[in-house]
Amino acid sequence: MIKNCIIRIWEFYRDGFREMTLGRTLWMLILVKLFIMFFILKLFFFPSFLKDKTDEEKQQYVGSELINRSSNSIIK
Repeated sequence: MIKNCIIRIWEFYRDGFREMTLGRTLWMLILVKLFIMFFILKLFFFPSFLKDKTDEEKQQYVGSELINRSSNSIIK
């Protein structure tokens, strides 16, 4: 019963994506935008500060940043 329902849902989406014309273009646009957001922007604007640190140094850095940022937000 559940397996039959899952198969029907799968076939519904499969057939829907096959029949798309404008939708394919929109999905490609969405995928390109996601690629740009998550891969390209991360490389240039969000460098990894913790790449060369040990686990203990990472814990210390994150803990101190949480404390500093929370105390700065209270002061403002």
